[in-house]
Amino acid sequence: MMKAIKIIAYVIFYIFLFTSCDKKNIEEIPYANFYPIDPDDSEELIIQKAAHVVPTPRQLRWQELELTGFFHFGINTYTGKEWGDGKEDPALFNPTDLDVEQWVLTAKKGGIRQVILTAKHHDGFCLWPTATTTHSVESSPWKEGNGDVVKEVAEACEKHDMGFGVYLSPWDMNAPMYGTEEYNDFFVAQLTELLTQYGKVDEVWFDGANGEGPNGKKQEYDFDRWYSLIRELQPEAVIAIMGPDVRWVGTETGYGKETEWSVIPVNNLSQDQIAESSQKDVNIKPTWDKSDEVLGGRESLQDAKGLVWYPAETDVSIRPGWFFHESQNNQVKSVEKLLDIYFHSVGKNGVLLLNIPPDKSGRIHSKDSLNLVEWKSQIDKIFSENIAKSGKIHSSDGTDASNLIDGAQQTFWTPKDKSSIAELVLEFTEPKLFNVLNLQEYIQRGQRVEEFVLEVEQEGNWNEIVNGTTIGYKRLLKFPEIEAKKVRLRILSSRLNPQLSEIGLYYDGN
Repeated sequence: MMKAIKIIAYVIFYIFLFTSCDKKNIEEIPYANFYPIDPDDSEELIIQKAAHVVPTPRQLRWQELELTGFFHFGINTYTGKEWGDGKEDPALFNPTDLDVEQWVLTAKKGGIRQVILTAKHHDGFCLWPTATTTHSVESSPWKEGNGDVVKEVAEACEKHDMGFGVYLSPWDMNAPMYGTEEYNDFFVAQLTELLTQYGKVDEVWFDGANGEGPNGKKQEYDFDRWYSLIRELQPEAVIAIMGPDVRWVGTETGYGKETEWSVIPVNNLSQDQIAESSQKDVNIKPTWDKSDEVLGGRESLQDAKGLVWYPAETDVSIRPGWFFHESQNNQVKSVEKLLDIYFHSVGKNGVLLLNIPPDKSGRIHSKDSLNLVEWKSQIDKIFSENIAKSGKIHSSDGTDASNLIDGAQQTFWTPKDKSSIAELVLEFTEPKLFNVLNLQEYIQRGQRVEEFVLEVEQEGNWNEIVNGTTIGYKRLLKFPEIEAKKVRLRILSSRLNPQLSEIGLYYDGN
């Protein structure tokens, strides 16, 4: 019966799609978070569909955060390990000066707008008093077993208007039932506690670690069940990395790809899954090749079963390790390094997830904190003045493009003739000095730009300064400083007409 309903839903979706969409009139194709690809679809229609894939409201909110933070804290903080083995004595966990409000305020001063806590890492030690196991803070001497780190972080986030997320490791080297179906029930119980006892959860973060448990077995994770539970209990939360909303960029260096598409092919869908997904959110994690430099390029779309909005998160730790180690106090990333990471993560159509590990006392170390605050100060200094706003902007087709320099992401410009190429010229009364370009697409109506170039007029000739491929939510490019009165942006290739939200020119004097 359910299969028949799914097939009917699939048919209805296609009737809607192909009766309401004249293939020759691209503006009649509706925007959607997911589009199925029919084997008979032409290359033109596939590109039209790709241009109309858009983020869900929760994905859009997440993308607009730009900077998120990770707090790796747990039993590993006290053993000096990165990965525990589940045999640690809970008595080791005993922070002497735990101050999660200091964590949250430190992150906020660094420009971070949402944080994720390692509620449970691979060692299975839980930072909240769970009913599922005694391997938790309840068995520790901290607060005589009456403490709850998850609760304290959640409350601090609410107090200081910070987004709150949880990391719950699917791999558990302490749980005796790991490697059996019973473990999926155990995991669901833990997830339910985290999603029902601590208020609003904005992000649930899973990684793909899947080693052996104490019985030598590996677990087959029931991700579909977990996704459904999250959608039921915290429908506004993004499910990240091993999840359907946000994907891993493919490296833990903090550096994204030169070409980063948020619209990617889905090839691991059955016909039933396509039918079901056409009626609601895609709750299936698409598979992709992390080594593929251009994920979502035209050549990868042709054989796809579907197209979905699946943006990239770029993660890195402020220290060499993810957990705090005293020996790494002199290896905290410099302000200059953090700035470079910002340009190559947020500035490459990603969201930066920066790990800031609390120390054994239960506080963020002063070296981490100082670098974070100075980093934020430098970012604010660079982007305090959009030089482009002091000029006049003209489009090649004569349309008003002034909203590209109005500082509002909710406005956009597109060519009046729906052309896939475009030119925009900024003209100043006096020469302006700059070395940073900021471009943004109006991603509420998709990601489209495939290639662009920035030029300046010198002695009557247009000379190229910098070029790029994808833009997406934000693209930042640095180049040697240059002074000019006229600047030209050319969109050389786009999936249908480009829809730009912002153009910015800035000067970085560092």
